[in-house]
Amino acid sequence: MAIPVVEPARYDQQLEAKAERIRRDFARFAPPALEVYPSPPSHYRQRCEFRIWHEGDDLFYAMFEIQESEGDAEDSKKHKTVVRLDDYPVASRQINALMPALLDAIRDNDLLRRRLFQVEFLTTLSGEALVTLIYHRPLDEAWEAEARRLQDQLGVMIIGRARKQRRVLERDHVWERLEVEGREFVYQQVENSFTQPNAEICRSMLTWAREATRDSQDGDLVELYCGNGNFTVALAENFRRVLATEISRTSVASARENLAANRIDNVTVGRMSAEEFAAALKGEKGGRRVAEWALDEYDFTTVLVDPPRAGLDEASCRQLSGYSRIVYISCNPETLANNLERLTETHRITRFALFDQFPWTHHCECGVLLERRE
Repeated sequence: MAIPVVEPARYDQQLEAKAERIRRDFARFAPPALEVYPSPPSHYRQRCEFRIWHEGDDLFYAMFEIQESEGDAEDSKKHKTVVRLDDYPVASRQINALMPALLDAIRDNDLLRRRLFQVEFLTTLSGEALVTLIYHRPLDEAWEAEARRLQDQLGVMIIGRARKQRRVLERDHVWERLEVEGREFVYQQVENSFTQPNAEICRSMLTWAREATRDSQDGDLVELYCGNGNFTVALAENFRRVLATEISRTSVASARENLAANRIDNVTVGRMSAEEFAAALKGEKGGRRVAEWALDEYDFTTVLVDPPRAGLDEASCRQLSGYSRIVYISCNPETLANNLERLTETHRITRFALFDQFPWTHHCECGVLLERRE
């Protein structure tokens, strides 16, 4: 793993290289022109985590450069170098301001410093900040008293973590506010759960998905892997009704909170894996919970899927092929291409987008709109 080197003057060049790679790798599917959504060239990540490295009286933020080797994964771990970070241009400006302020505040405070192992920052475009301090020792009332003083000093919210401990001093989440097509959507983002790290690219993704499904008011949407409702909230008004599924209990609770905060009342969120939902549609399982959804009352014209890096299995691809329209958000072009081999047997690609979620890395986020062939 290489730590990204931020060179804003070179940003357009690195983005075009990514775009050209995506065009080349997907040319066999004959997609329309690639829509490219750039990121801010620096200060684009709203969440980051750092190891805390102790050297005598000093301590600093650290990441690891891991050198790939010819051996197995265990062998590769032997080739890592500690890199000191006094700032981190990848991270939001708010995180960069907090980094030295936090260390200055705890460097000479034994209660806050002792056996501090890791720090996690979660910030928002709207200015909120949550800092999680992770320790290799139990946290007691004395620690909490000092942490509350630190919280007031820095103007942030603090959580302390240790083995089998989690001390939340104020709350365990921030509220992000994203303006999309002239509308403001609010999102609860919970500490230690997945959220889109690049808020500006998230806005671009939501705009693209809303445009891609604009003419859907007469149909219903089913969303798989809905997370905290990131797409659900923004797309709900494009559909008559939405059924969103997610396996993570924390994400389901957050999605429901976000729907309420945005006063959206045409969405049902269910805790269920994509595989379980496919079986429920066939009437094979589900019990009372699925019965309450009244699946036979839905007219699912569109499916949105935002799977993990592993992509979709054959059964899931087969299920998606039954919908008139597929919106596929992918964080892994390789598994996306594998899935498109199957999905393009029944559907054609009508929109194709690259979202530069992680500048200065090889990672690419893609959006594909597929519509059933005549």
